[in-house]
Amino acid sequence: MARSEKRRKTARLPDQIAVAIAAAEDKKADGLLVLDLRKAAGSTDYFVICAGQNARQIRAIADGVMDALGSHGAKPAHVEGYERSEWVLLDYFDFIVHIFAPETRLFYGLERLWGNAERIEVPATSQ
Repeated sequence: MARSEKRRKTARLPDQIAVAIAAAEDKKADGLLVLDLRKAAGSTDYFVICAGQNARQIRAIADGVMDALGSHGAKPAHVEGYERSEWVLLDYFDFIVHIFAPETRLFYGLERLWGNAERIEVPATSQ
């Protein structure tokens, strides 16, 4: 039953977030998670959070997300951290994609900081 609940929650996500998730999965992002911030008084509606194993994969995930959303007419309002690739932030106004190095993700702990946000787990795809 918990699995079907997760599917329903994921199905309710806006289309652009589903596109971002699919693009990140395509680049083998780790630990995909969506935080619904609409009831948590955030400056955006959703965070999409994931990790890459190294700077090259982190940039590939960011590029994949930007390319996929760009083909749907969406461009980020702001991109931060791309050159250092420890934490890349892609701001699409209604949602922000955070792509972390594993140790940076642990250090900043957005999941803990936004503990009052609804957590939407993204089931790992079997590849």
